[in-house]
Amino acid sequence: MRLAELSERSGVSTATIKYYLREGLLPPGRQINTTTAEYDEEHLRRLKLVRAMIQVGRVPVATVREVLGHVDDDSLPRVIRLGAALWALPQVPEPDEDDEYVRTAHQQVDALLDRLGWENAKQLTTISPAYRSLVVSVAAFRRLGYDWGAELLAPYAELMHRTAVLDMDNMETHPSEEERIEFAILGAIINEPILQSLHRLAQEEESARRYGFE
Repeated sequence: MRLAELSERSGVSTATIKYYLREGLLPPGRQINTTTAEYDEEHLRRLKLVRAMIQVGRVPVATVREVLGHVDDDSLPRVIRLGAALWALPQVPEPDEDDEYVRTAHQQVDALLDRLGWENAKQLTTISPAYRSLVVSVAAFRRLGYDWGAELLAPYAELMHRTAVLDMDNMETHPSEEERIEFAILGAIINEPILQSLHRLAQEEESARRYGFE
């Protein structure tokens, strides 16, 4: 397809597509002559991914470029490509290691990983954004007087593991490696808000079931 058709099918203006091409977010089209290039379904799929990351996920252009660089690096095994791409997405600030609540949260999260037998997560604690995010959240709860620790977190973690199994099962239904990695990136950007919404709907439903509307 020509640029105009790519714009029409994607809903993205030609000026924006040209900007994405200049920034390296889209691969160049097949050059037909000095002024015209041709694009295919792979360009359309990649364009939709870029738009989702920027518009829905509010991911900066430079970060999108970094994430897509990991997605396209077929020299890396899948687990490394997936992890590197997800870690390039915006993350929480580094926890203050001098904070007593953060130190206690580290202990509780480490105890949780031991309890679950999550060996990979234990090995990545010093570099994992997800680990840091969990530590920050647990520290915040404890700072407010709520004794969140390994015992209370374990049932939630087990539910999340079941969710991760579903995520991987759905990812593996896609035929190409690039589609699988892209699906995982979209999952981090779009599926997490869906899970959050389902969680809140479930809370509303359970609250009404227990307490009614009196």
